[in-house]
Amino acid sequence: MRISYSALGTYQNCPLKYKYQNIDKIREPKSKEAVFGTIIHSALKFAHTPGILSPTLEQTLDFYSRSWNSDVFEVEAEERAAFSQGVEMIRKYYEKNNIAQINIVDLESRFSLDLEGNIISGIIDRIDKTEDGYEIVDYKTTKKMPSQEKIDNDLQLSVYLKAFLSRYPEEAKNLKKIKVSLYFLKHGVKLSATRNQKQLQEVDDLFLEVIGQIEEGKFEPNVTPLCAWCGYQKICPMWKHKFKDTRKIDTEEVNQAIAEYIAAKDESKSIRYKIAELQEKISQYMNQEGVERVFSNSGIIARTLRATYKYDDKKVKEILEPLGQWDNVIKIDAIALKKVIPTLPTEIRKKIDTAKELGKETKGFSVKKQNALDDEDEETPE
Repeated sequence: MRISYSALGTYQNCPLKYKYQNIDKIREPKSKEAVFGTIIHSALKFAHTPGILSPTLEQTLDFYSRSWNSDVFEVEAEERAAFSQGVEMIRKYYEKNNIAQINIVDLESRFSLDLEGNIISGIIDRIDKTEDGYEIVDYKTTKKMPSQEKIDNDLQLSVYLKAFLSRYPEEAKNLKKIKVSLYFLKHGVKLSATRNQKQLQEVDDLFLEVIGQIEEGKFEPNVTPLCAWCGYQKICPMWKHKFKDTRKIDTEEVNQAIAEYIAAKDESKSIRYKIAELQEKISQYMNQEGVERVFSNSGIIARTLRATYKYDDKKVKEILEPLGQWDNVIKIDAIALKKVIPTLPTEIRKKIDTAKELGKETKGFSVKKQNALDDEDEETPE
């Protein structure tokens, strides 16, 4: 199988989108965010392309302007804002970097890694030679800047380092002298880290895990904030009802049922708050009067005490194990297990996954109101 880092990221975010994109080969229109990112990347490649003299800021801005694609913007004001933002990113980049002094090894370096017969492919934005080693740089046009911890564990940078080491295997002994960096152009900030052998091995484990899931045909849809920028909404089972022209059933009765259900959910929430408020008021009265039951023409309310207990596992085991009953009372805490699994090594997670059995499936409803959808301010894809 051939898989890129971006395809792996797509699968992790939404397996169904991966299927539409890479198996069904359904073409997705490029979003304006993706087009903007491509133009910025091209401009920075132009700025760093080796020559007798490095391009000036004005020359790079001219290249950016000639590369601009206005077709993806429906609103003129939005296009102007995006264009200006790109100009500002490039200006800030020139202010913070001496272009002529950066020792470029390669730009937009393509790679292919062999992993047990599978091919991992991708493109590294920039590789630099530094005073004591090398630096791998990837540009980001995203609005938000992550924490240093995210950079320390970023999978993309680990993949790029593995690709670099496949090209320069002799540098494997100098990992501490190879920096991996994400450059956040909107902020003019570069965050850097290094990697160790364990982190590089985890790359192989993760890719093999995802490849296994793909080969097993696991393509469930996953609703995330990134759905807002997905071009497959009209065919996705989680979104297609939103588009009237693709609905098979679109009756007043169904619309009325949806509206009433959402209203009933709101009403039930209000009632729960009201019940809690009244419980508190009646409980205060009981405390004041020193009673546990109160009477009215409507009925009787009695206050009951509910207690829960926990057992000392060690003591109970000592009592039950000699009787052969200990195994009968051990029960896996699924909630606790779910919290622990992400912290375990990949190999252990795989073993636990093979022990998983479907117990019971139930379907319920989750509700998100339309105004909440309209007001969302989530991170955009790069």
